[in-house]
Amino acid sequence: MIRTVCAHLLRFVLLLAGASLIIFILLRAVSGDPARVALGVSATDEAVAELTSRLGLDKPLPVQYFDWVGGLFHGDFGISMASGKEITETVLERAGVSLALTLTAMAVSLAVAVPLGVYLAQRSHSPGGVIVGGLAQVGIIVPSFLVGIALVALFSVRLGWLPANGWGSPAHAVLPVASLALVQASILTRYVAAAVREEMGKDYIRTGRAQGASIGNVLFTSALRNAALPVITVVGVQLASLVVGAVVIERVFTIPGLGTMLLDAVGNRDLATVQTVMMLIVAFTLVVNLVVDLAYTVVDPRIRRRA
Repeated sequence: MIRTVCAHLLRFVLLLAGASLIIFILLRAVSGDPARVALGVSATDEAVAELTSRLGLDKPLPVQYFDWVGGLFHGDFGISMASGKEITETVLERAGVSLALTLTAMAVSLAVAVPLGVYLAQRSHSPGGVIVGGLAQVGIIVPSFLVGIALVALFSVRLGWLPANGWGSPAHAVLPVASLALVQASILTRYVAAAVREEMGKDYIRTGRAQGASIGNVLFTSALRNAALPVITVVGVQLASLVVGAVVIERVFTIPGLGTMLLDAVGNRDLATVQTVMMLIVAFTLVVNLVVDLAYTVVDPRIRRRA
């Protein structure tokens, strides 16, 4: 068990290190002088040289890389090339907003998808099952930003029930969370239904039913637990994609999260901010994958015995 956990942690560290190196190299490959871009075309050579020295851009690339990585470990995320100010406090504040949006959307998605998936697995040919399956299929096709625009048009513009943009109160979170959750719930509903349907057709379920157990008993005591493994895998993948989807949703609803910060930094050619935000997004994705791998060991006793 300990060896398995250590192996997952080692892989996490190696992937994190590799991702940081790739991000650093790719951003340095972009043409142009970041300091001159930040100061504008009318900046003097002396001002460009001063900013280059202050940001450490005149150092060798290996030194810049290790300074950046070392700063990340110590909570120093660098200096913004656009504003010339420390970005640590801003990044952490924006990360908290994005994390709250993403995790809330995933929690709502699971709360909707699990019961609907079980219902769809049991009654796929009933009128209700056909409706649920059709709505799930439509939800998979429609992108989250289009759902967000439709929700704003209905609940903000036409009905006036909810604010169309901003962040700071539960009312502001309803529409962006719903925009992300509806699409994710549609995807997860299909996976939950497929996993439960597969488990309900196995021999141990038929044996339990032959021994007099009710359909609800075998479903909730055995089938759901075994169906959780593929669902956990999909949840991990979808949670990572949810971070990418949140970038667009934050722009649609004017939410001050990492997505908005990243797009603004790209537009300003703010190299330090771009590489830091990208690294945080990659780190979050890798943490999700690590949690999913460790969750396998908890959920599946066969994996625990092998470990």
